[in-house]
Amino acid sequence: MNSNYEKLKLRNIKSLFKRLTFLCLIFTTTFGFSQTVKSEVDVSSIKIGEQINFIVNVEASETDNVIFPEGQTFAPLEMVESFATDTIKEDAKFTLIKKYALTQFDSGSYTLPRQQITINEKPFFTDSLRIDVNTLVVDTLAQKMYDIKDITNVEKTSTFPWAWVLGVIIALAIIGGLLYWFVWRKKTLTEEEKVALLPPYDRAMLELKKLENSKYLIQDEYKQYYSELTDIVRSYLEEDVHISALESTTDQLIEKLEMLKDAGNLKIDDDTLNQFKRILQTSDLVKFAKSKPDTSIAEQDRKSIENIVTKTKDAIPPPTEEELLQREEYLEELERKKQRRKVNITIITIASIVVIALGVCIKYFGFNYIKDTVFGHPTKELLESDWVASSYGYPPISIETPKVLLRQKIELPAEAKASIKEYQMFFYNSALDLFSIGVTSTTLKQEIEPNIEQSVDLFLKDLESKGAKNITTKSEEFITKSGVKGLKSYGSGMFKVPGSDELVNGKYTILTFAGKGFQQQVLLTWLDGDTYAEEIVNRIITSVEVKTE
Repeated sequence: MNSNYEKLKLRNIKSLFKRLTFLCLIFTTTFGFSQTVKSEVDVSSIKIGEQINFIVNVEASETDNVIFPEGQTFAPLEMVESFATDTIKEDAKFTLIKKYALTQFDSGSYTLPRQQITINEKPFFTDSLRIDVNTLVVDTLAQKMYDIKDITNVEKTSTFPWAWVLGVIIALAIIGGLLYWFVWRKKTLTEEEKVALLPPYDRAMLELKKLENSKYLIQDEYKQYYSELTDIVRSYLEEDVHISALESTTDQLIEKLEMLKDAGNLKIDDDTLNQFKRILQTSDLVKFAKSKPDTSIAEQDRKSIENIVTKTKDAIPPPTEEELLQREEYLEELERKKQRRKVNITIITIASIVVIALGVCIKYFGFNYIKDTVFGHPTKELLESDWVASSYGYPPISIETPKVLLRQKIELPAEAKASIKEYQMFFYNSALDLFSIGVTSTTLKQEIEPNIEQSVDLFLKDLESKGAKNITTKSEEFITKSGVKGLKSYGSGMFKVPGSDELVNGKYTILTFAGKGFQQQVLLTWLDGDTYAEEIVNRIITSVEVKTE
């Protein structure tokens, strides 16, 4: 009896233990979920096409492996953007914040389904949430209704300066064509140029043939006839025999030929020299004494000159090897001079075009812009780079910047920790000058409106503690494109360049926005007089968007 009772009692204890264990497991899981994963939306009611932010907070240790949902797991809502995960460290714990932008384009009441977050391969789930999507109310009395317009094809515009590039290519092609045509092209020789390139003997014989066919004798133009006849033979002697024949008198020319004959440099007989002397004397009589020989004598003199030129050519000793080499070097030098002349013309033409183009560019764009384009300028390169549009911190600050802002590790002082729940800062600064961009998002522990003027004063005091001097400041209301109001503080001063003790003239702008329990700031500094930085700052300020609710 007692034995059966003990067995029954033991069975009941085991059953109770199992139930307690199961209940503890359920409690532990439920408690762990509520403490580990939290989710919320910024609004639960939107209009068609508007976006809501679905935010998931996960408390985890440094070694935990956390996987957030990706893709379209939010149906019937549609994910527009999955933001980067933010991390907040509090003591030994880490809080991971993941934000999704969701929307819906049909009106109705929708349920945002539970989302699975995996922590160390264990699944955890968010709560399901109710989202109302409302239609847009249109006042058809105040606003006329129109038929839907037909689809219109719009050509995609391009920022690449195709017109400039095409114009430069056409101009270069025209200049290259002109240089080729007038400088580098092998030109077709005229008849005169072809005759001039003939050897002296061939040219003399050709000109004597032309003289034979001339009408000088028919027209009684003996002076022109004998002038050309003697010029032909004198030119030949200068080129082939290498004596100054054109400027010599008859006696001087004959004397020079005799000297060459006596020296053995011209193997010509005395009869040929005497005949040549007679023709020259006849020519002198015709030209200076107006003598008029018979036509048959004039024709015979021309034939005699042909014979004299031929005998003279034969009487010239053949050139030595050294003379041939010298002549070849001379011809090569002439060719090199021609090539150098072409190169010089090309260089001068290109240099002139570059100078003219540079002058036009300086006149149109300004000297500093051309100088910075050629030699580079840090803020000009930032201005012309591909900009990045992103949201930073929570509450988020949407901003467009030339570079991605990097999260900074900021250790808050003890007195600040008493009132600040979370402080996030994202920053970029140029390594070469004063230009910097900063974005801060501060969450307070109490739902109160922060004193934004005081926060600006703290920022300026921080600048002074880092060596800044002569800081001036002005403040005015600032309104974003979406209508959010904030405070714009701006001014100038002497600031230290990073990595140097040198003070330079600089400017700064601070945009401050605040709501219950949080504050957002955009901080900008740059060199005074830097026009590229001014353009960057204006573009950044125009792009700023925040939410103060």
